[in-house]
Amino acid sequence: DYEYISVEFGSAGEKGTNSEDYRSMNVQGKVPTLADGSVSGGPLVLTESAAIVNYLGAVSDKNLCPPASDPVLRGHYDQLMFFILSDLEQPLWTNGKHRFAIPKEHRVADVLPTTFWEFEKAQKALTKLIGESPTFALGDAFSMVDIALAHTLAWAESFKFELLPGMKAYKDALYEREACQQALVKVSAE
Repeated sequence: DYEYISVEFGSAGEKGTNSEDYRSMNVQGKVPTLADGSVSGGPLVLTESAAIVNYLGAVSDKNLCPPASDPVLRGHYDQLMFFILSDLEQPLWTNGKHRFAIPKEHRVADVLPTTFWEFEKAQKALTKLIGESPTFALGDAFSMVDIALAHTLAWAESFKFELLPGMKAYKDALYEREACQQALVKVSAE
């Protein structure tokens, strides 16, 4: 089980990502941050989303992160995870930075149309890797890469990026999973 703590992005207030307490865990004041107090000598603090997802998959009893002992499957897993972060997510983050996340004097509105073009290009490449309407990203079993990908696609929708029909169906199906629904209830309660 876990405790979800809502933070105020960019705020220096008590629950803000720029507060002294939060910055002591996440020096960049970004989200997400995972603090696992169950680790000997802990807590273990991780601040990069893929590292968090991979860690949770590794400590899960459900084999959600392929082991290094299966280098082919792990290679495919890593390829998808790195693709999500480097190709699919980057246009979203660039879009967000230039709309609200960085100081106004550093924003470049002219880059915004390029972010939509980049996302469309990456999304088409993604379909070549996992198919046009997959059930799961890594073959026939749910893995942590599905969490990263579904979240990124949901983020795209929230930023008004258009999803290909198969990617939308994939994301919607994953968001209907029981564990996701439970997490969404926890988040909305904050």
